[in-house]
Amino acid sequence: MLILADIFIGLVAVLHFGFMVIETFLWQTNFAKRRFGMTSDVAAITANLAKNQGIYNLFLTAGLIFAQFFRSHDDYKAITLFFLGCVIVAGIAGAASVTKRIFFIQSVPAILAAAFLILA
Repeated sequence: MLILADIFIGLVAVLHFGFMVIETFLWQTNFAKRRFGMTSDVAAITANLAKNQGIYNLFLTAGLIFAQFFRSHDDYKAITLFFLGCVIVAGIAGAASVTKRIFFIQSVPAILAAAFLILA
């Protein structure tokens, strides 16, 4: 179970790093505009909000990586579950406010990671 937890924790960290790159650096590119169905005007107006959101995604990535340094510590699961919980809540908020697809992209991998970690 720990191997599955590690795989899903890694997936969640990589996904959030990717979200950060798109939101912070690529928001006004054709790639991001197509991906999120935005016009150039909307991308320009929301660029600062996207950068801010990207930094939050970087924090989630950093937290999950940081937790890996505590693997031999008693608090490893608690630290990791805290950051996975943050990801799950962020995905639920995104699903409620933007599109339900966010839940499946963001929350489901984190839920699986948390479940495998709890069972490990």
